[in-house]
Amino acid sequence: MLSRIGAVLLFGVLSSPAWGASSDVALKTRDWSFSGPFGTFDKAAMQRGFQVYNEVCAGCHSMKLIAFRNFADLGYSAAEIKALAAQYEVQDGPNDDGEMFMRPAIPADRMPSPYANDNAARAGNNGALPPDLSLIAKARPNGPNYLYSLLSSYGDAPNGKEVPDGMYYNTAYPGHLIAMPQPLYGDDVEFSDGAPTSIEALSADLTQFLMWAAEPKMEVRKRIGVAAVFFLSIFVIFSYLAKRRIWADVH
Repeated sequence: MLSRIGAVLLFGVLSSPAWGASSDVALKTRDWSFSGPFGTFDKAAMQRGFQVYNEVCAGCHSMKLIAFRNFADLGYSAAEIKALAAQYEVQDGPNDDGEMFMRPAIPADRMPSPYANDNAARAGNNGALPPDLSLIAKARPNGPNYLYSLLSSYGDAPNGKEVPDGMYYNTAYPGHLIAMPQPLYGDDVEFSDGAPTSIEALSADLTQFLMWAAEPKMEVRKRIGVAAVFFLSIFVIFSYLAKRRIWADVH
């Protein structure tokens, strides 16, 4: 289970055929809370998405741009973040003997990779290097809907459609044939808040978390943008009134 979602994202998001436009791809769309100029992240959904990542994805995929202290954005307390970081070990050093050593992570540390190096990652994934998921939601246009669709669009091929051995049918993938098996089946994790755990619900929560990871300062950026537009609008109005007053005799 730990490697399935990683493989799907690896082949579904970064394989070269996926980057080209394809008329046979049917993406699902959702009304994401973060969409639009006034959009915000859903903290409860992000926490659930992090749980999905932690229990399903983290065995193969790193998030090397995310520090444990960044999880304060998801609503975690300082004590919870400290406890979360302590579950991981990171390499540090050199010590007085010039050797590197492992120690429990602290909130200032970034999330460690599940593999010691890229060669170890390839060896554990049939030669493929699982991508870091820190920016995966921004890796292609319409990224959130693409990720959500890819994760929730497995199914049986229609009559007459042959699926070769080792391939799987996915309507969100160009050509509908993807090399990796279905990652989520529903009820893959259990949420403490009793939220739904269907394939669609898990896919949506994971997408919400990955979107935050890719753009953690989105809400700040939008607030600044709205304030700037408001200021410029007021400035334009006053500039126009001043122009009318200064040139009143000419008009």
